[in-house]
Amino acid sequence: MFQREEKQLEASVESLISRVAHVKNALHSFIYKLENEYERLTWPSVLDNFALLSGQLNTINKLLRNEKTPSFRNQVIIPLLLSPDRDEDLAKLTEQRVPVFSHEIVPDYLRTKPDPEVEEQEKQLSAEAARIGPDVAQKQIQTLNKLCSNLLEKLSNPREDRDAENAAMRQSKPSFNPTDTNALVSAVAFGKGLSKCRPPGPVAAGHQGQGSMMSGGPTLQQVTIGGGSGQQAGMGGPVAQQQQGQTGKMPSSIKTNIKSASGSMHPYTR
Repeated sequence: MFQREEKQLEASVESLISRVAHVKNALHSFIYKLENEYERLTWPSVLDNFALLSGQLNTINKLLRNEKTPSFRNQVIIPLLLSPDRDEDLAKLTEQRVPVFSHEIVPDYLRTKPDPEVEEQEKQLSAEAARIGPDVAQKQIQTLNKLCSNLLEKLSNPREDRDAENAAMRQSKPSFNPTDTNALVSAVAFGKGLSKCRPPGPVAAGHQGQGSMMSGGPTLQQVTIGGGSGQQAGMGGPVAQQQQGQTGKMPSSIKTNIKSASGSMHPYTR
């Protein structure tokens, strides 16, 4: 009787190890695709891998719930030898995951209950869940469902629609400051905000005093081209004669006369 139960236990363990190996291979394949083939990986392929893992886990659950499978809860594992030295057989058996079987790792690998911290957090969550009433829980469930529905709706929209919405949002934002534009137009058209300064140029001796009394009094410049020589000579003869009297230089066809503002032209004379 005892030998029969032992053989049944060994067969169940071997079957369970085989099923777990299938799950491990599927996980390795899926992780490899995520790390190396993520550019060509599509969402249906991801769903297929999840479905494969889910089916294999369900098979393991059915195997454990089978009547012919002995209850593993009744089996007790007792460590017979603990050593801080490296065990090559153990490392080969566990694929280099457990190189030693020491006092440090035995509580983690042979644990039948969660960590004390995790167990305490689980108790706190259970107590908080018990304090929440049915109405409050229903409202939270509805809020979560609404958020999930909105998220699924956004994910289901085509990418072109999202790009169009982003482009419309970018176009709706102003690319200029109206205040700066108005200030620039006022400065160019009316001189608003510009500092007053006297332009460089000679001033006639007769009007030098009058120009100093007027703050920022402007000077008039007249430029004539070509046939305006008669008027040029009448208004500023000394300048024209000085230009003609220069030897070795060609007379310029563009002549400039500078004349200070007279009393009849300026409205603020005394």
